[in-house]
Amino acid sequence: MEENIKEVLEEESSIDFGKIFKDLLKHKTLYYKVLPVAFILAALYALSLPNYYTCQVKLSPELSGSASGKSGLASLASSFGVNLGTGGAGTEALFPTLYPDLMNSVDFKTSLFQVKVKREDDKQEFTYYDYLDKEQKAPWWSEATKAFFGLFSSKEPEKAATIDPFKLTKEQTEIMKAINKNVVCDVDKKTMVITINVTDQDALICATMADSVKTRLQKFITDYRTSKARVDYEYNLKLSLEAKARYEQARDAYARFSDSHRDVSSQSAQTKQSDLQNEMQLQQSIYQQVVAQLQQAEMKVQQETPAFTTLQSATVPVLKAGPKRAQMCLIFLFLAFLGTTGWILYKEDDLKPLLGLS
Repeated sequence: MEENIKEVLEEESSIDFGKIFKDLLKHKTLYYKVLPVAFILAALYALSLPNYYTCQVKLSPELSGSASGKSGLASLASSFGVNLGTGGAGTEALFPTLYPDLMNSVDFKTSLFQVKVKREDDKQEFTYYDYLDKEQKAPWWSEATKAFFGLFSSKEPEKAATIDPFKLTKEQTEIMKAINKNVVCDVDKKTMVITINVTDQDALICATMADSVKTRLQKFITDYRTSKARVDYEYNLKLSLEAKARYEQARDAYARFSDSHRDVSSQSAQTKQSDLQNEMQLQQSIYQQVVAQLQQAEMKVQQETPAFTTLQSATVPVLKAGPKRAQMCLIFLFLAFLGTTGWILYKEDDLKPLLGLS
């Protein structure tokens, strides 16, 4: 045991920190050359990156516990391959966790293509698709790489007059990938608060898209939640129109027969008039019942329509979110310092004692 301790102490004492410090000082001119070059390269890299802004919106959705709400939940979850089951009062608590999947769907992303946006100095609006396709700033090396590979590509980029989510072109797919990076949705599983973060190179467009994404997400969720109730309402509306037409037809038939047989007292005429009157009353009763069902279906649509509380509205950011150029320069300088130090220690054969090598 004592021998092992002595060996460890001898190994530690074999590291000559004085020699290491002298070796580093001997090559101090190398630091004077490397660090300024590293700073210049870091500055060129950082200044080439475009500024970007971030806007955040927070929503708190209403959680309904109705049976039809659970049915809507199950249909929405099944569209994403999730089985929520049919029992349990807390089933719907899982519903907001599906919102990020909903926003990442192709249908939702492509619906953002036609959103009208405008920068502060622009005189006219253009679509978000055209903005991402033609108005985005990129580092110089990105443009150089695109131009270089463009020399070997003779095929013209695909253009499509319409947007078909089932079959996107290569260009449309690239724009959708850009939206996936710019628009991010997150749900707090404890509080169920929806947070939407939008990143963009322009502050006004950043806030515009954040508000538009919030509105469209609310519409998508409302459509899902009220889908069954709206189908029932449309069906009852159809029944009410048909019942109304039959009632009016029976009423007109009874009125015409009564007017044309006002002075007729025959038994057959009275029987016919009584039959027409009974038919009119029957159709009137059916029509009233269907109208009552229609009103209930309309109330059900309103009941199933979720309410959203906006905790944080979209606002135009004043300060840019990045890039953090000063931090980048410091990281570059630190890495250059470490690299230079490592090279000096290797050249002066000072790494072996530090690494415990013989």
